[in-house]
Amino acid sequence: MISVDTMMQLPGYVRSGAQWLGAMLVASAATVLMVWLGANSTTAGMVFLALVVWFASQAGILLAVFVTLLCAVAFDYYFLPPIRTMQIVGVQQWVAMICFLVCCAVVARVAELARRRARQATERREDLERLYTLSQEMMLQGDAAVLVRDLPRIIARVFALDAVALYVCDQGQFYASTAELPMGIQASLREVAEGAEAAAIIPGEIAAVRMMLGLRPVGALGVRPPRLSQEVATAMSAQVAIALTRATAIEASTRLEAARAGERLRAALIDSLTHELRTPLTSIRAAATTLLDTTGLDEAGRLDLASIVVEESARLDTLIGEAVEMAEIDANVVEVRPAPHQVRELLEQAVEESRKVLAGRRVVLDVDTPDEPAWFDPHLLGRVLRHLLENAARYTAPGGRITLRGYRRENRLEFQVEDDGPGIDAADLPFIFDKFYRGKKGISKGKGSGMGLAITRAILAAHGGKIEVDIAHRPGAGFRFWVPLVERELGGKVEDASSRK
Repeated sequence: MISVDTMMQLPGYVRSGAQWLGAMLVASAATVLMVWLGANSTTAGMVFLALVVWFASQAGILLAVFVTLLCAVAFDYYFLPPIRTMQIVGVQQWVAMICFLVCCAVVARVAELARRRARQATERREDLERLYTLSQEMMLQGDAAVLVRDLPRIIARVFALDAVALYVCDQGQFYASTAELPMGIQASLREVAEGAEAAAIIPGEIAAVRMMLGLRPVGALGVRPPRLSQEVATAMSAQVAIALTRATAIEASTRLEAARAGERLRAALIDSLTHELRTPLTSIRAAATTLLDTTGLDEAGRLDLASIVVEESARLDTLIGEAVEMAEIDANVVEVRPAPHQVRELLEQAVEESRKVLAGRRVVLDVDTPDEPAWFDPHLLGRVLRHLLENAARYTAPGGRITLRGYRRENRLEFQVEDDGPGIDAADLPFIFDKFYRGKKGISKGKGSGMGLAITRAILAAHGGKIEVDIAHRPGAGFRFWVPLVERELGGKVEDASSRK
């Protein structure tokens, strides 16, 4: 026997014919069974009434009326005297037939209303679920540009629509889930958004509704086919309007906050550079002024003043170089150019270039063997190592030791720079890589701009790596940084070691 769910999966005309044929078979089978069992008119009436109720609740009022007529004929022919005739004789038989028909009509109507309300409740639940899903997906998008671009496709997918078109008033732009949007539809959507009618059916069988936020029109939304109810279309347009306004407000707030942060950063940069540049300039000016005054100055004093000029000039050059580096990083012009190099060669080159600041310190190199070539940018990593070496030399007393390590760990090329100085205060650890930040020990030393570690972190981020403080290193301070391990070139392309795992 074909079930109701199976029938609902058939094409419309096949499903309709199967339902009517099934109703005839069921009514005939029930009649034959009751005649065979010798049922009386009361029992037959109750069975026929039950059949009418079932068909009304499952298939609708039309099929229930058809079953009612079949059951009325069978009831009169087989169960109302005179039996096996279509005559109704006597008042009792007329009353019985009329009551049977009235009961069937009332019950069919009630069952149809219950069925319709159940279907409407199911549709409302499904609409609410779709609206909730739409709101969730819109909430996940914080970028207004991405949200507006993806909204038509999201709505079409959630509500199973053929096409969705969106017009945004503030931007004057159209977006659609399909490849192209005809000019006629664009003009109609603009008219709905800016005109007097809040909803309309525009060319192309598209239902268009105006999106409002309070009394202000946000845009217009068009869907095809126009099968959404007015309530669902209104709720959806309100959700879209709120989501668009929210995303735009978040984006504007983000830009405003970024602008404020940029202003604060520029002010801090100017203040820091002004202070840091004035210090060596003041020393240079004082020494030069004293050198110009030839009275009461011996040769040893002249040499001391000249050394001050040289030392402070070098410090000034370092500060200007760091400021230029930070400007390059903020402008996103750092370019990674990997080439095959050995780790020991990189470390030795960094030590050689930092020879002056490392004077009087013992430098120890520790490199894994065999030291096979790896692909990295020696210029960028050299800058990182020089910053870390200068930082270590600043806090390491003459005669102290600075250790440089280089080794491979899984898909990383890792480095360590360690010193035996006073170490880093625990309160400074969360801010150690911030721009212009100098810890308590750095302030007490009186040197350094606070840009070195921020520069190293930005360079390593551009190289795909990361830097962190080695908290386990005691005594002194230790920094560990890494970059992706790339070992050789295949077909003109660099191969990352992680791709071979």
